[in-house]
Amino acid sequence: MARYTGPKHKLARREGVNILDKTSNSLMRRLNVPPGVHGKKNKRRLSEFGQQLREKQKAKATYGLLERQFKKLVETVSLQKGDTEELMIAHLETRLDNMVYRLKLAKSRMMARQFVSHGHVLVNGKKMTIPSYTVQLNDVITIDATMQKNPDVAKLIEENEDILTFLEKKGVVGKLTRMPNLVDVQAQFNTRQIIEYYSR
Repeated sequence: MARYTGPKHKLARREGVNILDKTSNSLMRRLNVPPGVHGKKNKRRLSEFGQQLREKQKAKATYGLLERQFKKLVETVSLQKGDTEELMIAHLETRLDNMVYRLKLAKSRMMARQFVSHGHVLVNGKKMTIPSYTVQLNDVITIDATMQKNPDVAKLIEENEDILTFLEKKGVVGKLTRMPNLVDVQAQFNTRQIIEYYSR
C-alpha cells in the first residue's frame, strides 16, 4: 500500500499551516519558513491555479492520501446529490484511520493508519485492516487488548480529551453518531478551491 514516508514537518512547512496537529516547538518555530535551502527567497504570489493546487495539497497531506485516492474521492462526491463540499468533508472524516485519530485512540493520523494496517482496530467486533474503510453511522470502533496496553494509547485514554460532536466515546470504544460537516471540522484548507481544481 503506497503512502508518504518522508519528513512530516516538511509537509507542514511547505503549506505554512500545522496540518499535522503537532505541538513541537521546532515545528511551530519554523512553520512560516518553507523547506529547502532557498525556501525564504522563493516566496511569490500564486496564480489562481497555484492557490487551488496548494489547497489540494494541504488536504492530501492532512489526511495522508495520495493523488489517485484523492482524485477518486472528489470525483465520487461530485456525482452525489447534496453539497459537494460537505460530502467531501464527510468522506474524509469517516475514513477509518481518521476516525481512530478523532476518537483520541492515536496521537496522529499516521499512528492511527498504522494501527489499522497492523490489525489492531475492530469495527463492530471484527478486525479491519483497510485504513480507507468508510465508517457507517453507529459503527462501533475499538482497539484490541494488545494495543490498549501500549503506553502511548494508555496515556491518551487516561487523558480522556474532548472529542468532536459527531462522535461518541466511552473508554476505548467509540462510534459515529451523525455525519460530520464543515462546521464540525473547521478544515485548514478551502474545499471550494479543491473542487474547482478538479473541475477544470
